[in-house]
Amino acid sequence: MRIGNLTLSSPFLLAPLAGVSDKSFRKLCLDAGAALVFTEMVSAKALHYRDKKTEAMLDTGKDEKAVGYQLFGDEPGMLREAAEMLDARPNSVLDLNMGCPVPKVVKNGEGSALMKDPEKAAKLIEAMIVGSGTGKPVTAKIRLGWDAGHINAVETARLLEAAGASAITVHGRTREQFYSGRADWRMIAEVKRAVNIPVTGNGDIYTGEDAVRLMRESGADGVMIARGALGNPWIFEEALAALSGDEYVPPAPAEKIDMCIRHAKLVAADKGERSAVLEMRKHVAWYTKGLPGAARLRSEVNGLPKLADVLGELESYRAQF
Repeated sequence: MRIGNLTLSSPFLLAPLAGVSDKSFRKLCLDAGAALVFTEMVSAKALHYRDKKTEAMLDTGKDEKAVGYQLFGDEPGMLREAAEMLDARPNSVLDLNMGCPVPKVVKNGEGSALMKDPEKAAKLIEAMIVGSGTGKPVTAKIRLGWDAGHINAVETARLLEAAGASAITVHGRTREQFYSGRADWRMIAEVKRAVNIPVTGNGDIYTGEDAVRLMRESGADGVMIARGALGNPWIFEEALAALSGDEYVPPAPAEKIDMCIRHAKLVAADKGERSAVLEMRKHVAWYTKGLPGAARLRSEVNGLPKLADVLGELESYRAQF
């Protein structure tokens, strides 16, 4: 798969996930076979004002060979400036967020609110391209439309392509749906037929077979995996196996706990013990979903204040397998 001047090793990408796709999680997914990993979405306005927490979200590891920086905003000048700030970073993509449905983002005319004004979105893409003087690929992640009565993904994709976008990712839901209901892969196929740039499909990918089926049914060039990767970075291995027809052996319970422990240590090294303790509460729930005794483990971990105690609890739990 090729996006602008960036050639990817496979068609499987990690989506930008707020509060999840930090440097530690991206590393685990890259190690499992993700070809391109996206940061959490970042405010162009916050970058303009040099917000330290926002800048920290863009920190990448030295082994991140292909990274997507997802920006959100509604002002061409701010997005151009953000693109300029990120232009020197190699092997990367700049992505415009047109899919976030969260009210506090939408009320400012950002995220999926841009689906109501695709002409404006095209101008934002143009501004990002100007800011990226080295020709870094500029892409966008869109939804099907604002609601069921205003499905305009095809029109929007055409306008973004004309503005110079190197690729489009389509989440097969409207803003009104948020993350409920079924993703409509048929509309992803319509977008693919309408443009000449790569199209990546997104929505309802929980197994490797789901990823391959989306590509077959829609003709999409790639698949962006979001919720299916929570507690399951192995989904990229599974997708690669499904694509090649190879057998895939899912991780045993002990392997899941080992990965969880590794994840916790990576977060601690990157953000400190306190952040690791708090952030791993949700990750522990995802890694142990469906395992015996997981509810008790989650209850214990949620009350622990120190990383050593969290790791000790995980190791004790692992010993039963």
